[in-house]
Amino acid sequence: MKINDKQLAQVNDRIKALVDAGSFYGKKLSEAGITSVSSAEEFENLPFSEKKDLRDAYPLGLMTAPEDKIVRIHSSSGTTGTPVIIPYTAKDVDDWAEMFKRCYETAGITNMDRIHITPGYGLWTAGIGFQNGAEKLGAMTIPMGPGNTDKQLEMMQAMKSSVLCSTSSYALLLTEEIEKRGIQDKIHLKKGVIGSERWSKKMRDRIASGLGIELYDIYGLTEIYGPGIGISCKYDTGMHYWDDFIYLEIIDPATGKTVPDGEMGEIVITTLVKEGAPLIRYRTHDLSRIIPGECPCGCGFPRIDVIMGRTDDMMKIKGVNVFPSQIEEILGSFHEISSEYQIRISHLDGKDTMRIYVETTGDYDFNEIAKKVAEKVKSRIGFTPIVKVVEVGVLPRSMKKTARVIDERFEEN
Repeated sequence: MKINDKQLAQVNDRIKALVDAGSFYGKKLSEAGITSVSSAEEFENLPFSEKKDLRDAYPLGLMTAPEDKIVRIHSSSGTTGTPVIIPYTAKDVDDWAEMFKRCYETAGITNMDRIHITPGYGLWTAGIGFQNGAEKLGAMTIPMGPGNTDKQLEMMQAMKSSVLCSTSSYALLLTEEIEKRGIQDKIHLKKGVIGSERWSKKMRDRIASGLGIELYDIYGLTEIYGPGIGISCKYDTGMHYWDDFIYLEIIDPATGKTVPDGEMGEIVITTLVKEGAPLIRYRTHDLSRIIPGECPCGCGFPRIDVIMGRTDDMMKIKGVNVFPSQIEEILGSFHEISSEYQIRISHLDGKDTMRIYVETTGDYDFNEIAKKVAEKVKSRIGFTPIVKVVEVGVLPRSMKKTARVIDERFEEN
């Protein structure tokens, strides 16, 4: 899906704003002698921007609009390294709310819904993004934020919340708590808008059946507004993204070249109208593909597939490249185990070791499951992991994102 003339004009407008402002990225473009692009080919030769560039611009090197136009900053949720600070103008905030409103509408959510928001507020874009979109829609918002599950469930029942906004990890925790307390008949949820982390089909099915709701994947990242730049529809055939606000490419992460629609690769995003901190060809490291053709829902906006993982998720074990999604797919084929798992990688006696922790109920033989899982991983990936089977509920549940891969080799070093 090549960039069109209108989008090219918008890109040129943003390049001019960056260069005129002399912001961090504007200086990089100036040094490269870039003032405009006149074709899709020229656009695809523009340099990428990376997370490292954004960190190097700390604190306000990305600010492209005058400071008197900046009304807010947000920061990426990463816990390590220099944070990324993204400034927003009032128009940026409003544009983001408009995109999020479209997300709710695509999910069939109306101003008569009561939207229960559990992601965090503050510097993170999640909570306030969900809220701005809900208010733009005209719906009643219940801005709970994360944590205090007792209070969450009390408010959910009292307010008859109809839409749950959360990470998949917290949606699972709430599902299990509702079942444990036997209050399913007092919960009025109809839909869930879930974002912030990749989740397996098994986990999705567990939440949908446990809560009796329709689930929608929402996409976004702090550097590009936040959540709300794309969402799945009721046909669940990928996520529609708003190509009047962002231009999205898929590249081969190794070569940096764009790949044909339908092929898997890394998502690269250009903001077309962002004022506070425009980004040109930003490498997200998220892996997906553009889905060709029209969606059965009739929405004219293009689609990407669910996020399959990240280019930096790759683990190297005993000389073999492994992605968590490969392990997840194998585990998903066993009906005996829950959706939860944890991978721990360590270096023992001069060699790498992978331990996979999975959960099951007392209805199954733990040793038998461990043996079957290890054999299947060996046949599919090429090495034998150590598989530890524990009871359902033993692995950690999270109110934010669940850490599923823990590489202890770095800690040991």
